[in-house]
Amino acid sequence: MSAHSQIPILRIGSTLLVSIQIDLHDAVAEAFQADVLSAIEQRGTTGLVVDISGLDMVDTYVARILAETGRMAKLMGTSTVLVGMRPEVAATLVRMGYGLEGVRTALDLDDGLALLGHVIARR
Repeated sequence: MSAHSQIPILRIGSTLLVSIQIDLHDAVAEAFQADVLSAIEQRGTTGLVVDISGLDMVDTYVARILAETGRMAKLMGTSTVLVGMRPEVAATLVRMGYGLEGVRTALDLDDGLALLGHVIARR
């Protein structure tokens, strides 16, 4: 985790776990993305789980950052699963016409880790 980051990045085996518990304003979202990509490079991870259960709102910019981070991680050889999306957040994203193409989703952390295990095993 860098000095400017407000979001801890934990390592569990070859997987990174990021639990976002604060609102992602533009600067924080950009720092989150840079920190996650740097951690992937430094730690050589095969999986990334991003828990957004602590987010009450996801705007189009934050949704784009999350989707881009997943796609960038994939280019670096890391599979990404986004977990903990609240119904209100999902409904807002659908109404805005914004999908999270290229990023797998799961209901909660347990399901996300299980999905990631299957994805990594199939590689």
